[in-house]
Amino acid sequence: MNPEYILALHTDAKAFGDHQVVQEYCISIYVGSCHCGSVKFEFDHDEIVSGLRCNCSICIRKGAIMTAFTLSVDELQIDIENDSLSTYEFGSSVAKHHFCKNCGIYTFHQTMRKPGHYRVNIGCINGIDSTNLPFDVFDGASL
Repeated sequence: MNPEYILALHTDAKAFGDHQVVQEYCISIYVGSCHCGSVKFEFDHDEIVSGLRCNCSICIRKGAIMTAFTLSVDELQIDIENDSLSTYEFGSSVAKHHFCKNCGIYTFHQTMRKPGHYRVNIGCINGIDSTNLPFDVFDGASL
């Protein structure tokens, strides 16, 4: 993995009765974009060690490996240049598949099962080779 992201050390302290438990953990700040750079994003999360694929009619055609976790609107910072982000919806129109109008790359989508939350195309994240990540398959075709 090419470390183009930043590791930040966080400390959580929790009180349990008369004792306090301190836990330290690393959070990565991930940065990514579409191919042309018109759609950029950033988010904080634990290390990405696996992904998720879906077998619904659109995801099977995209073939992308997505984050196995979702991000809320507040957790995903998105920077769009020149109104370059476009959205494709089908079926119930709950899921919103976002892509760059200029280069056509799918960067992230808002999920059907958790509206208002995003999964990110791991192939768009700087420093991560999505072809070497293990992944689970979600049965979106059965929804």
